[in-house]
Amino acid sequence: MNSSAFPSLTSLSHALDEGSISSVQLTQQALARATSGEGPKVYTQVFDQQALAAAQAADTLRQAGMRRSAIDGLPISVKDLFDIKGKPTRAGSVVLNDAPAASDNAKVVQRLINAGAIIIGTTNMTEFAYSGLGVNPHYGTPRNPWERTIGDGRIPGGSSSGAAVSVTDGMAIAAIGSDTGGSVRIPSALCGLTGFKPTARRVPQEGVLPLSTTLDSIGPLAASVECCAILDALMTGENYTPIVPKPVKGLRLLFPSNVVLDGADAQVAASYAQVLSQLSAAGAIIVEQAVPPFDQLPGINAQGGFIAAEAWAWHRQLIADKADAYDPRVVSRMLRGKQISAADYIDLLQRRAQWIQQLQTQLADYDAMIMPTVPVIAPTIAELQDEEVYHKTNLLLLRNPTFINFLDGCAVSLPCHAPGTAPVGVSIAAAGGQDRTVLAIAKAVETLLQS
Repeated sequence: MNSSAFPSLTSLSHALDEGSISSVQLTQQALARATSGEGPKVYTQVFDQQALAAAQAADTLRQAGMRRSAIDGLPISVKDLFDIKGKPTRAGSVVLNDAPAASDNAKVVQRLINAGAIIIGTTNMTEFAYSGLGVNPHYGTPRNPWERTIGDGRIPGGSSSGAAVSVTDGMAIAAIGSDTGGSVRIPSALCGLTGFKPTARRVPQEGVLPLSTTLDSIGPLAASVECCAILDALMTGENYTPIVPKPVKGLRLLFPSNVVLDGADAQVAASYAQVLSQLSAAGAIIVEQAVPPFDQLPGINAQGGFIAAEAWAWHRQLIADKADAYDPRVVSRMLRGKQISAADYIDLLQRRAQWIQQLQTQLADYDAMIMPTVPVIAPTIAELQDEEVYHKTNLLLLRNPTFINFLDGCAVSLPCHAPGTAPVGVSIAAAGGQDRTVLAIAKAVETLLQS
């Protein structure tokens, strides 16, 4: 169940070029899966007619010798907080059922369509993206592909829950999600995919329903580092140049000795130790060192942080009108933002700036940081019915990825588990603006793990 188990954008693009498969066939396969099995819990809307028409157009253009991009003719899913022209944007909630349909496509969606992506539909998510678990009481919770048939199954991770399962189950070749505190990387780690959280400012957020305007970022979930890099370039409007792996020999990687392994289960601890061992054997220099800012962050965010403040600002009127229609586990966290004053918010801005400066100073000696994406494998859906377990597990899964959002950094989560075992992700992360470096190191690690 590591990333090589899933078809890559490049391999399918080559198959389309050779004529061994058509975009219509790929789209029909994705749509058939999206409307059966786990599909109804994965997609909140399926655009069957639009998708097939777009696939037919892609095939016609290809036959005429026109190939718009590396994803031309490939089925892609988008999270239910990206505007799709003429469709409602519900963000995994029923609160917006009466809202008008979107008047235009989100900017990133339009860029994907211009590149020839076949948009299969909008994927289910934690309501309004406010949790790392992926549990949704309105549309159901898509089950993790790992041990799906045991009991009620395991969570997919969130908030981009449907995004991850759309890829693992072949309902899309890749997915676009959002990441405010790990919402691309958590489901990628728990479901055996590769997920990329870029430096937030690189990807335009027009037409995307916000959770926290300060921390939100948009990224892909896919089969490989290369797949993520291709999609990232299309969404940012940059020209894609292939990612060249950084030589592992001599790489300086910071392994935080504090916090990141707290509460780790045996499977994650063993998988992570194995990655470090392989990297060291290949000549990487791994320095285990305490990262003091990691200990400070819970105190800085004690009142709920930017997410509570900014979610409350966006939702306050809706909550006044329709609080009872929200998932109570979501609205209770938003309501914390009501208590955050303007002075508190300004303090938070200043403390973040100091925190980033402190962490960047420590990171300057290293090529990147390495840590488990999340410290545990996917919990069962059943155990999270308990309110206390739900909140405790949510904090545990969000903890490591959140550091990178607060840093305004970038990170890739890579699958690192042994085949046939529960999915585990390892994270390669760095300060903001170092996206190409992070992708190049992640590509090197990916190559090493698959060798």
